[in-house]
Amino acid sequence: MALTREQMAARAAQELEDGQYVNLGIGLPTLVPNYLPAGVHVTLQSENGILGVGPYPFEGDEDADLINAGKETVTLLPGASFFDSATSFGMIRGGHIDAAILGAMQVSAGGDLANWMIPGKMVKGMGGAMDLVHGAKRVVVVMEHVAKDGTHKIVQECTLPYTGRGVVDRVITDLAVIDIVDDGLVLRELAPGVTVDEVRAATGAPLQVPAEPATMASLSTAP
Repeated sequence: MALTREQMAARAAQELEDGQYVNLGIGLPTLVPNYLPAGVHVTLQSENGILGVGPYPFEGDEDADLINAGKETVTLLPGASFFDSATSFGMIRGGHIDAAILGAMQVSAGGDLANWMIPGKMVKGMGGAMDLVHGAKRVVVVMEHVAKDGTHKIVQECTLPYTGRGVVDRVITDLAVIDIVDDGLVLRELAPGVTVDEVRAATGAPLQVPAEPATMASLSTAP
């Protein structure tokens, strides 16, 4: 059985460690802070110039002046700070972001990432992803394993415009956890009820299975 979006976010949250500085992509990655394990506290950075981003505001409490890089209204945690884009990207390019969790349209067997545009469709801008994938110490992609039309999103070579080449460390999907190593894709974990053969069929590149994959740990999405 495939994971829900909330369960995928809960699994991605297990990648983070206490004290890290983290940047989250728009969409599914923004759910990750809701499921941080007990005792794990991270500082969220938004590339438009915020350090210490808090949870989404309750309806009616939104402040239109407080937005993240995805133009969503946010809140601030005590001690949060604001700065210009030059300083923000100095943090990213200087290697001060411990982890970036991003969505993707395609990930290749070599760790290439395509996540910023589909040719022919309107693009608001590339955002900070191109800097993040090269500046963050670790890049984790969280996404559905296949596209809505059933086509592969994990592929041998990306056919969409690249965000970065050889930058993805781990992919977490609704079916599996896959690491990208020097010689390709390695299956590490399966979603409960999902088989190796099902993951192979949903993956558009050779998949190594060096040992019996673990089943993902309990993914409680209770508030």
